[in-house]
Amino acid sequence: MTHICQSCGMPINDESLFGTNKDGTKNFDYCIYCYKDGNFVQNYTMDEMIEHCAQFVNDVNKGLPLPITKEEYIGQMKMYFPHLKRWHNSMIISNSIPENPALMGIKELIAKMADTLPITFISSIDEDGFPCTKAMLSPRVREGIKIFYFTTNTFSLRVAHYKANPKASIYFCDSQGFTGMMLRGMMEVLTDIKTKKMIWRDGDIEYYPGGVNDPNYCVLKFTAINGRFYSDYYPRSFVIE
Repeated sequence: MTHICQSCGMPINDESLFGTNKDGTKNFDYCIYCYKDGNFVQNYTMDEMIEHCAQFVNDVNKGLPLPITKEEYIGQMKMYFPHLKRWHNSMIISNSIPENPALMGIKELIAKMADTLPITFISSIDEDGFPCTKAMLSPRVREGIKIFYFTTNTFSLRVAHYKANPKASIYFCDSQGFTGMMLRGMMEVLTDIKTKKMIWRDGDIEYYPGGVNDPNYCVLKFTAINGRFYSDYYPRSFVIE
């Protein structure tokens, strides 16, 4: 069984290459080049580790049918490293406390896109297990970057999907800035008067003649769990707490 170092991504095929814990036992999460005697060898950020690993692109190419450039290797690592154990916990964005330096500006970017873009794409899972995506008016109300409220029709196909399977995603896209933001989470269908009043707008009467009490008017409440954004020509994953 081949282990993957959860710091640098190196395949570990030889037991002598495993890192060591403080008591001298083998650590099966990390290689000896990254972890020794219970501590990380280098006090790197994720981006610094990527730059460090990029110098070994020639060694990587020895096992590839077609060689890749250093820039291509860096791009691959930027997509892959956020899923490694060492870096996954560093990719957490809190909805309440100051921003994680490793994700500088992402919280503000999510808020800006939600508040300024006219359209949000939302996805649900249909009865056959296929994803279905629809363009919606952007959220009426949000609570930080974790909770978003949308208005929709109670008798819509989307609502039926979410009642059967609450797993969902929402996607913001700025075509001019070539920036995309995908959030994954759970979608609730709410019909209580308090919530319906909270996001009601005067112009809604055109679509819901019965006003706030119209049976075809309901609220979708999306709670984000994690996400992925594309900016500056590469994607990055993160977790929202």
